[in-house]
Amino acid sequence: MIISASRRTDIPTYYSEWFFNRIKEGYVLVRNPMNFHQISKINLLPNVVDGIVFWTKNPIPLLSRLSDLDAYTYYFQFTLTAYGKDVEPNVPSKSHVIIPSFQKLSSLIGKDKIIWRYDPVFFNKTYTMEYHCKYFKVLAEKLHNYTEKCTVSFLDLYKNTHHNMQCLNINPETQQQQIEIMQRFAKIAKEFGIKLDTCAEKLNLDVFGIAHAHCIDKNRFEQIGNYKLDIAKDKNQRPECGCSSSIDIGTYNTCKNGCLYCYANYNNSTVTKNFAIHNPSSPLLFGEIGPTDEIKDRTVRSFKDWQCQLL
Repeated sequence: MIISASRRTDIPTYYSEWFFNRIKEGYVLVRNPMNFHQISKINLLPNVVDGIVFWTKNPIPLLSRLSDLDAYTYYFQFTLTAYGKDVEPNVPSKSHVIIPSFQKLSSLIGKDKIIWRYDPVFFNKTYTMEYHCKYFKVLAEKLHNYTEKCTVSFLDLYKNTHHNMQCLNINPETQQQQIEIMQRFAKIAKEFGIKLDTCAEKLNLDVFGIAHAHCIDKNRFEQIGNYKLDIAKDKNQRPECGCSSSIDIGTYNTCKNGCLYCYANYNNSTVTKNFAIHNPSSPLLFGEIGPTDEIKDRTVRSFKDWQCQLL
């Protein structure tokens, strides 16, 4: 089993203490996003967790406790864009905080365990083609010694993101614009020795040496963990998504980053309300177990191919 921590919220930034408590106790409770009172109990012991993917914009709160993860194989999907406070209001200074934290994390765990995400790309009067290309190069220059790969995607305007981003007056990009910016990104990435791929995009960019991403990547786990995984593609993701099957332990409407493009938050008031009832000692990310809640053990197992390892 691979754990995703988490596509739904920034666990390293806001819930690292809770996460390490869950690791210590060996399980986590996760509410079904489609049925609030249905709760899954998920085993987090090393013998069934084949790997953990952390998704974050700021890993600083867990840097001092990385040794607590020694029994696990893991890597980070680290989103670092060139957007300002008008788009990512609660993300600290990129120059003074986030870039140094990226570099420090890489120095602690290795560049193969940290994937840079420039995600999502959108255009408006401020964030033009030239703006993205200029600052993509600035970031590539600062990060190329600390990562092997950058994953890029374009904005998907879900109902809540469309509402949240109206103030930015986005200009929906054409396919030609997508091709142009990816071609220019590819040239920059090549200059700095960074591999480039796209996340869940239909666009075929093989001609520029740009592959389709596998953000939950069994091959990366096999590489850094020195084992083989017999695990299938995640059927719950979009057809264009190349991710391997995983279990997400996060919860929607709990991320305090406040990014306007985020599909995982419906509105800030709900996030504030949920964050206020977060208890680091609770098996749930927020709130407590109620009398009408139903908890069921989720059947999980390791997908490590022991026969392959013995050979």
